[in-house]
Amino acid sequence: MVTMEDAAAKLNKNGEEEIANAKVEEEEDDEHDCKERVLQKYFLQEWNVVKSILDDIVSAGRVSDLSSAYKIRTIMDKYQEEGQLLEPYLETIVSPLMFIIRSKIIDLGTDSDEILEVVKPVCIIIYTLVTVCGHKAVTKFFPHQVSDLELAVSLLEKCHATNTTTSLRHESTGEMEAKCVILLWLSILVLVPFDISSVDTSMAQTGHLKGDEPPPLVLRILEFSKDYLSNAGPMRTISGLLLSRLLTRPDMLKAFTSFTEWTHEVLSLSSDNVMDHFRLLGAVEALAAILKAGSRKVLLDVVPIVWNDVSALMKSSVAGRSPLLRKYLVKLTQRIGLVCLPHRSLSWHYKGKVASLGQDLLANNAKSTDHCSHGVDMKSSKNQSMISEEDEEMDVPEVVEEIIEVLLTGLKDTDTVVRWSAAKGIGRVTSRLTFSLSDEVLSSVLELFSPREGDGSWHGGCLALAELARRGLLLPISLTKVVNVVVKALHYDVRRGPHSVGAHVRDAAAYVCWAFGRAYYHADMRSILDQLAPHLLTVACYDREVNCRRAAAAAFQENVGRQGNYPHGIDIVNTADYFALSSRVNSYLNVAVSIAKYEGYLSPFVDELLTSKMCHWDKGLRELAAKALSDLVNYDPEHFANSVLEKIIPSTLSTDLCMRHGATLAAGEVVLALHKCSHTLSAEKQKQLAGVVPAIDKARLYRGKGGEIMRAAVSRFIECTSIAHVLLPDKIKRSLLDTLNENLRHPNAQIQLAAVGALKHFVPAYLQPTNGKGTSDITAKYIEQLSDPNVAVRRGSALALGILPSEFLAKRWREVLTKLSKSCEIEENLEDRDAEARVNAVKGLAAVCEILAESRASAHFEEDDMPLFLLIKNEVMRSLFKALDDYSVDNRGDVGSWVREAAMDALERCTYILCRRDAIGSQSDIEESSHVSEHYAIRKNQMNSLFDEELAISLVGGILKQAVEKMDKLREFAAKVLQRILYNNKISIPFIPYREKLEEVIPTDTDLKWGVPTLSYPRFIQLLKISCYSRSLLSGLVVAIGGLQESLGKASLAALIDYLQMTKTQNVDERVSRELNFSTDILWVLQEYKKCDRVITPTMKTIEILFSKKFFLSMEAHTAAFCAGLLDSIKMELRACKDFTKLYSGIALLGYIASISEPINIQAFSHLLSFLGHRYPKIRKASAEQVYLVLLQNGNLVPENQMEKALELISETCWEGDLEEAKQQRLQLYELASLDPGPLLKGSSGVSKKDMEQKQSIYDEHASYSALVESSGF
Repeated sequence: MVTMEDAAAKLNKNGEEEIANAKVEEEEDDEHDCKERVLQKYFLQEWNVVKSILDDIVSAGRVSDLSSAYKIRTIMDKYQEEGQLLEPYLETIVSPLMFIIRSKIIDLGTDSDEILEVVKPVCIIIYTLVTVCGHKAVTKFFPHQVSDLELAVSLLEKCHATNTTTSLRHESTGEMEAKCVILLWLSILVLVPFDISSVDTSMAQTGHLKGDEPPPLVLRILEFSKDYLSNAGPMRTISGLLLSRLLTRPDMLKAFTSFTEWTHEVLSLSSDNVMDHFRLLGAVEALAAILKAGSRKVLLDVVPIVWNDVSALMKSSVAGRSPLLRKYLVKLTQRIGLVCLPHRSLSWHYKGKVASLGQDLLANNAKSTDHCSHGVDMKSSKNQSMISEEDEEMDVPEVVEEIIEVLLTGLKDTDTVVRWSAAKGIGRVTSRLTFSLSDEVLSSVLELFSPREGDGSWHGGCLALAELARRGLLLPISLTKVVNVVVKALHYDVRRGPHSVGAHVRDAAAYVCWAFGRAYYHADMRSILDQLAPHLLTVACYDREVNCRRAAAAAFQENVGRQGNYPHGIDIVNTADYFALSSRVNSYLNVAVSIAKYEGYLSPFVDELLTSKMCHWDKGLRELAAKALSDLVNYDPEHFANSVLEKIIPSTLSTDLCMRHGATLAAGEVVLALHKCSHTLSAEKQKQLAGVVPAIDKARLYRGKGGEIMRAAVSRFIECTSIAHVLLPDKIKRSLLDTLNENLRHPNAQIQLAAVGALKHFVPAYLQPTNGKGTSDITAKYIEQLSDPNVAVRRGSALALGILPSEFLAKRWREVLTKLSKSCEIEENLEDRDAEARVNAVKGLAAVCEILAESRASAHFEEDDMPLFLLIKNEVMRSLFKALDDYSVDNRGDVGSWVREAAMDALERCTYILCRRDAIGSQSDIEESSHVSEHYAIRKNQMNSLFDEELAISLVGGILKQAVEKMDKLREFAAKVLQRILYNNKISIPFIPYREKLEEVIPTDTDLKWGVPTLSYPRFIQLLKISCYSRSLLSGLVVAIGGLQESLGKASLAALIDYLQMTKTQNVDERVSRELNFSTDILWVLQEYKKCDRVITPTMKTIEILFSKKFFLSMEAHTAAFCAGLLDSIKMELRACKDFTKLYSGIALLGYIASISEPINIQAFSHLLSFLGHRYPKIRKASAEQVYLVLLQNGNLVPENQMEKALELISETCWEGDLEEAKQQRLQLYELASLDPGPLLKGSSGVSKKDMEQKQSIYDEHASYSALVESSGF
């Protein structure tokens, strides 16, 4: 029976679920959601933060904390490129802030010093919105009462007197922002529809003005506006805006005339002064703004004077040095032209589409209407070429011709900003000309596309054409001649030395095509689009620059979207999208191949690759073009086999390096692609291909500039022809083999790798053995070269042996493996040592083992094969383990790390070889082992196995050591090798001790970042408890802890301390056991690597750190044994040592041992005293400090009655001073401690008194450069 409570609970639960569902639906329903929530979701996401700060400011009537203004500025800066997202909030933000400024001016007055402290922080927020959204959007919400004009002028005068304290934006306190905001406020207030003299309260005191003299208020505005025109900041532009609105008022004629006279003086003054230059920029910018806003009747009177000044200034050296001045002059020039030409609606303009949703809907609903309207448009389009009589009767002033000439010259300017301004000027001026004059302008623009002109002219011409098209000034009848130059501009690329120019031209040409798509009807663009589309897609796929590829794709997309149905247009747009074209490789090898399948694109793509990209100056682009060409072969193999190869093969001998390099690569790639398509080349073509390399060799094209890249290209060509099995005569085979051998001897690693890649396919294709003679010769040659004094020869021959087929190794495999194993070891002669040769030997050794093992596997493994695998186990693996300890260093750093990395990879591969052989061999023993005990069977299996437990321990231990050393790359590589060994699904790796623990430490997760120390060390450190791995692991761990990398040392030390302290458990016995085992292992490291500073120095530093953390002190009886062993190692390591780091660590350790109350402390203290007479002053000082600390901690070392004297002696002696004095003080300390100095002093000094006196000055701290360098740790 259901109670009322249950029913109520159920009802309540259902109600909560309904409310939750309603909330979800409400959140997802943007259409019916409240405005504030939608705005916050899609517009200003930080609105809640901004609103809370604004509320605090409004409630306080000021910005209490400057950091709040900075916080709003930081938020707004994120919307710099999407300012429209802030526009819904502008009124809410700007209105209350401007109300604060206005009310504070009224309350406090402009004479108050407090007013600026209120205004400046507020203006920081408002000006940030101006920079993000633009001044037009923000000033709409400024207050504009008539009474505010005088207040704003007075406030600006007060701000004008203040100077900016810093030029850094993030440190600004608001001086500059306040000036800009108040200037913008004034630019609104001066538009009051009343005579300003009626607003000026000062007129009541001074009386009426004489004549047309401006009111005092206007004179004040003009005064500081002129000052701001000389400013380099944003106040210059804003003051120009203010002047344009003030001086173009009907009641400001006298002020306007006065200002033009002032600008005439500024423009006429030629000075190199910086401030004069800024004033010149401001004057020109202000004039341009005035001519834009003023009445034509008033402006016509000043045009002659201004034009004379502009034309003279354009030819001056000042304009030649300043791109910004030229930009403003071009802008002013076009404004003069627009003043001279009346605004008229000319009938010859092309009437393009009007984007209207209503018209589109009507057109879709009424198809007949669409046809009718389109017919009218067509008719209009045809009639637009006709010139009306009234257009021809228009009077054009003579100055307009000069203006157009200046604008055309501006299109050829060296700076883009000037060209862009000139292009807009051409469009604006042409829109007011007759058809015949506009046609002349178009002809002049087209003349810019002459081969004699530079890239600037082409770029400016493209910008001008785009402006003409966008404004309907480029009629369809002119499109044919325009398109021809646009196509040339799309492929404009002029070589300039080691690079080329033209990317900006191609970008602008794509912009022209984009403008065509937006400006014209489909009927006028049908033939044009068919002509442009292949070129646009060619640029979109094959241009070197990503901005050009994206611009061309955007232009194609615009045309497809606006010009109606275009064959495969949507499919191509989806393929060549913005992100797909971001990668050059993806554009060449994927996007272009996908587009080429459509009709009409294959031929232009192939032509572009052959004529432009195959001979490009960029080597990487030529290589990519060759691969791209081969990917297109599948669409028309016959065309490539005949026409394309016919063009490529002769180019391999071109005098141009880029052409012959690209042609050689392309020929090889095309032949290989034809082979993959199962297309057989004719005998004539094969003969031509066979002669390519001998012809290059005969022409001596391997010598001089570019010889190296030609060698690599020839190697790739031989590789491709070998795979394709092109028929070669015996003489050419020998010639090609000699070429490859020469490339193998080259010191360039890339050339060697290319030669090895070619040799791998050339040998089995053309040198298949018919008898033992040929095979033995090539193998013996490479074996012999392993001992060549030339390191490049050794490198190449080691790699070459690693790719020879098994037939070439069958008779001499033992010699090959033995020689390669020996080549893996560090050379005895210092001059012969080469890390790259050892790396290649390791790689070649692993490759030879795999080749031989695979050949035996294909023959089903016989008993005669066992010597090979025993050699791999005993000889090869031993050499690889030695290579794992290669820590060679040269001026490039730890070059031995290359060898160690290659050795880990080779060990993994050889392990698989042995385990695979064991797996085959164990099949025959299954029946025998079924009749004996399981333990006996496992033991017998291990005894008969090639890969046994001992080898497994050495393998895992060696790789674990690399997994905890100091190089991130090697640690990650070693961890991944171990991961593959433990979890290999194809080959089982047996006999690995503690495999479960290893799998726990190294899981199957492939996303683990093993190179991150804080992640890897806590895992690997757990293996210290496994005795068979602990010592190998520790020998690598100490290098990381005691090394120079601070971050790595901290991470590894933290992991070790956590392991030793057992923070997760409270088992004291286990903790002591771990510490005991660790101390034993670290003593083993000191003995194993004695006199090896690479390991000993960081090990001593590690022990020093652990001593400071109170480790090794609670091991009871073993503490004395550990300290005794440590002391013996320290004595041996510090004898005749010159390494300051090692000496410092040793002295610190002696101090720790001497502080222990055990018998061993007396020996340590005695040895520590001996360093008070060391030849290095810094070592003497460090020793004295340690002795002082030891005496304070252990009072048993010196009799109690002598302790104070000993401490006083240590503290008052200058141990960095005279060596003989230090020795005398040391003897006194020996006497005070009742110690015999004889044996230690004899062993420590090692030089006679006479020699010491002669060399005393050498060991002085300030005179010994060696001591200075070594004290720095180098």
